Amino acid sequence: MARSSSLLPRAALRLSTLAAGVLLACAAHAQTAPVRFDQAAEPLDRALNEAARRAGVQVFFASDITAGRRAPALRGDYTPREALERLLAGSGLRLQARDERTFTVEIAPSSSNGATALATVTVNASADASAAGLPPNFAGNQVARGGRVGLLGNRDIMETPFNTTAYTAELIQDQQARSVADVLLNDPSVRTARGFGNFQELYVIRGFPVYSDDMMYNGLYGLLPRQYVATEFLERVEVFRGANTFLNGAAPGGSGIGGAVNLLPKRAPNDPLTQITVGVESGGQAFVAADVARRFGPDNRLGVRINAARRDGDTAVDKESRELDMFSIGLDYRGDSFRLSADAGYQYQRFDEPRPSVTPTGAIPSVPDAEDNYAQPWTYSQERGTFGTFRAEFDFSSSVTAWLAAGMRVGREKNVLANPRSTADGVLSGSRFDNAREDIVRTGEVGMRGSTRTGSISHAWAVSASRYSLDSSNAFASGGPLPSNLYNPVELPMPAVASSGDLSSPRTTDRTTASGISIADTLGFMDDSLLLTLGIRSQNLETKAYDNVTGARGASYDKSAISPMVGVVYKLTPQFSAYANYIEGLQKGETAGTSSATPGRVLSPYRSKQGEIGLKYDGGKLGGAVAIFQTARPFGADKDGEFQEAGEQRNRGLEITAYGEPINGLRVLGGVTFLNAEQRKTGDSATEGKRAIGVPSTQLNLGTEWEVPGVPGLSLNARAIHTSSQYASANNAYKIPSWTRYDLGARYLTTLGGQVVTFRARVDNVTNKDYWASTGGYPNSYYLVQGAPRTFVLSATVDF
Repeated sequence: MARSSSLLPRAALRLSTLAAGVLLACAAHAQTAPVRFDQAAEPLDRALNEAARRAGVQVFFASDITAGRRAPALRGDYTPREALERLLAGSGLRLQARDERTFTVEIAPSSSNGATALATVTVNASADASAAGLPPNFAGNQVARGGRVGLLGNRDIMETPFNTTAYTAELIQDQQARSVADVLLNDPSVRTARGFGNFQELYVIRGFPVYSDDMMYNGLYGLLPRQYVATEFLERVEVFRGANTFLNGAAPGGSGIGGAVNLLPKRAPNDPLTQITVGVESGGQAFVAADVARRFGPDNRLGVRINAARRDGDTAVDKESRELDMFSIGLDYRGDSFRLSADAGYQYQRFDEPRPSVTPTGAIPSVPDAEDNYAQPWTYSQERGTFGTFRAEFDFSSSVTAWLAAGMRVGREKNVLANPRSTADGVLSGSRFDNAREDIVRTGEVGMRGSTRTGSISHAWAVSASRYSLDSSNAFASGGPLPSNLYNPVELPMPAVASSGDLSSPRTTDRTTASGISIADTLGFMDDSLLLTLGIRSQNLETKAYDNVTGARGASYDKSAISPMVGVVYKLTPQFSAYANYIEGLQKGETAGTSSATPGRVLSPYRSKQGEIGLKYDGGKLGGAVAIFQTARPFGADKDGEFQEAGEQRNRGLEITAYGEPINGLRVLGGVTFLNAEQRKTGDSATEGKRAIGVPSTQLNLGTEWEVPGVPGLSLNARAIHTSSQYASANNAYKIPSWTRYDLGARYLTTLGGQVVTFRARVDNVTNKDYWASTGGYPNSYYLVQGAPRTFVLSATVDF
């Protein structure tokens, strides 16, 4: 890579000798996977450029800084940072990280006697307080080399008998993702939908819903805001594909059969971080975010990271506006034989005149224009949440470690909604619906992991116990009617409502408790080339329902179940691993709706069964996986005059994923999923063998990022998302059409006034496609959610 000293203002190069006038911005799209180097001893500037070219990073520096300095020979396998630090060894310069992707070179500080100061001890801060820290990034920095696999802890992707992906902070920031749903637009196994009657994000993994209530935060359920999570909280978004009750416990909200989503908090890096981001997007919405981190004390053992953000203004949807405030602080401390971490956060979000979901009353209505809004002007959705969590890990010995984690959330929601029903020609009917909700969640986990050997067989064992409790209070009010038209909306006055419960002080309506004990052992044979994981979990689910007006006890159950797991990994070669698993899922039973023949009836917990085989590839710069799976889950419906178990949904599928940087400067991310979601054992000829509501047969995601040759600091990216048609009725009489959406983006890194600045621009839904993005997402429902219109986002991030 050619030197780019001309890009740096000469004034910045003439700063005081303390700053040494040196800037080396290593816009690291810096992969952490080792790269093979074979460089002879040569002038330092030439060596830095050659190392940057080999590692696929960009280097900016002034040639007069390196004048007269030589670099040693560099031969072997090193990460980009390791390579650069070896080249700088003995030069009187040091590498300083500005953030995870940008570095500077400074004159190494000297002690009072003129000797070069010793390097500080590297502290591997970790979200889950583990000794090894986060799994490193894969080539290209868009995904990580591994992630959390429940009580098994962090595992490398090649040693895990499941198909997982961990999306990194680099990807989140570069794509300007605002929420978890934006991040998961990159995943071919996931489609986003919406909660029933509200604006809660919902994620459909392998054709089964995962409610945002059932996301995990650092391995614990229910801690983050229930409907929407801002990405400013997050270091990584980990997607686990498949049933996972044994690994994580039963999801308390009643979903999680098709997979799980675990969100990781941010931790202070080894070097100081001060970032300010400002931006605007379509509709005039503006946002600002700050990310500040420092480490303190001997060997930088104590870390503090603070994030704050605010968004306010109209969105790309006509008349819709959004306001968001968030704040979080993350602390971590690394002792000699123990590690501690803690997080506290707050989020407030409000949507005014939000575009609602639409429930068809027969044939599917044609989709309105992408920007159209058919909401009533007085509708809104508001959520406020505060949470805190603590985690500790203690090493009893070099082979035995115990951990403890606990957390709590208090959430409050208020909504005034009017979700319409629509005929095929767009005639709308509906009513006003108000609700108030308050949640208190308490959750915790304790466990121990260790390793030992029995002759030639290695063992990596783990035991854990967890408990989750939810106290939920709700009140409702409704009134109407609200006649309108999907294509020519009529603004109506707010109708009076009849209340069910006290909206200002709602009563407890649900108490849910989930607890369990798990034990697992991973046995390694043939020098750990064959790994067999065996595990079992004893799980208890208890639910108590109460009348929201009188407080009288309603339907309830207290059920226990055993959830087994068997997984095997065989390392065929250093590049290929074959795997297989059998695992069962458990979720609380469905509750009959108000239109049911037996409203309020609660079914016993459901057990699902999953089998999966797959092949994984790790070529160093390109990785991927192929998986074939089958999952069967019972479901409830009205049958023979009562709400009861009425059949099962069996999803069979093929997943193909790919990621990495196969060519320097060109990154890829995406894949395809083929699904066959069939209703079985229904006893009804109208539905037997028919496809399940809201599950497309094909999901394709393809993303690329390209660093433009000859323009240092500039990269372009593109993404295509295709979803095939989805049925909107159990008898398959109606369906929504397939859709394809295209997104484009650009990033430019430069220096202004001596500061590193990253400009980002993005256009989602470039063609302004009109489409129904999803149907259903909640059992026995088939409401439609319209896709977002063309949306521009422009931001600038300054590193101080």
